[in-house]
Amino acid sequence: MRRHGTTPPFRGPTGEVVPGSIAEVGYRRLGGLDQWVMIRGRDVTNPPLIFLHGGPGWSETWLFRRFNAPLENSFTAVYWDQRGAGRSYDRTASRLSLTVERFVSDLDELVDQVRERLGKPQVAIFGHSWGSALGVLYAAHFPKKVAAYIGSGQIGDWAAAESASYELALANAQRRGPRRAESKLRAIGPPPYGADAVFTERTWSLRLSGGMSLQTLWGIGRTVLGGKEVSLFELPRAWQGFRFSMDAMWPEISSLNLVDLVPALEMPVYFLLGRKDPWVPPTTSVAYFEALRAPMKELVWFERSGHEPFVDEPDKFNATMADLVRPALLTSRRATLAGSGHEPEGTTAG
Repeated sequence: MRRHGTTPPFRGPTGEVVPGSIAEVGYRRLGGLDQWVMIRGRDVTNPPLIFLHGGPGWSETWLFRRFNAPLENSFTAVYWDQRGAGRSYDRTASRLSLTVERFVSDLDELVDQVRERLGKPQVAIFGHSWGSALGVLYAAHFPKKVAAYIGSGQIGDWAAAESASYELALANAQRRGPRRAESKLRAIGPPPYGADAVFTERTWSLRLSGGMSLQTLWGIGRTVLGGKEVSLFELPRAWQGFRFSMDAMWPEISSLNLVDLVPALEMPVYFLLGRKDPWVPPTTSVAYFEALRAPMKELVWFERSGHEPFVDEPDKFNATMADLVRPALLTSRRATLAGSGHEPEGTTAG
């Protein structure tokens, strides 16, 4: 039996539940499957923000909740374990159901449910790594439902990013060792390669680039051991879902080229990039940013970050989202409502 877990309500100084807040967790029917979704926000009048995790198949809800929970004061945050990931992983599911088209359709059902639940015409989408490809594809297909797109570890030309990541890892191995690293990388050879080789390349590129700091790893450990939404006992199942999803989807996703597929978006676009990202080298993300046409686009660098700026520099990430992205969403919403003849609802500052 899969359990959806619990999430604490927002409480005031005397312990009362904050009026107008939301803290819901459970399974929603998306694409014919029960998929795990959590919605949290101190004020439901805030803009909805849907987090799209990476992988595919690797839920990052536990990271978002540990390092980015302050955003729940500025947005109504929607956390989703995509099909094949985390608490949405179903051992009986068919590999044939894990396609990019299916994920875009699942996300559309989720967006419609969120818009109806919160009474909002649009949502903001944050996509990380694989989630950044999914988010861009969705925003291109359903522009009227997306108020803004925010990408991190942003995919552009996926094949180019894989090649750049491999070359960087091999150069680091040759320069600083150990010899075993170069041997393992040469054994898999340069991409294109299968999902098993991806795990080898990712492991060594992370080690050779310095990996996560001890402070970050300690924070992650605290989350897994002490969080209400995550249990240590769920990690083996989460890893199974990750491998299952990668094996099923890698041939399709690793050939995606968003530079060709999505040359333009119709909403504001923000790229929040880690300068030291070893897995999606930022040169490839910048190439897509420069080619992408959008009514407004902005690139923010996180100089001390790797693949996960929201983990490596959470204070800066949270401030960027609250102080840069949120005001733009509110301005855009007021303009939309004014154009439709409706008065905007009141909002609260994050």
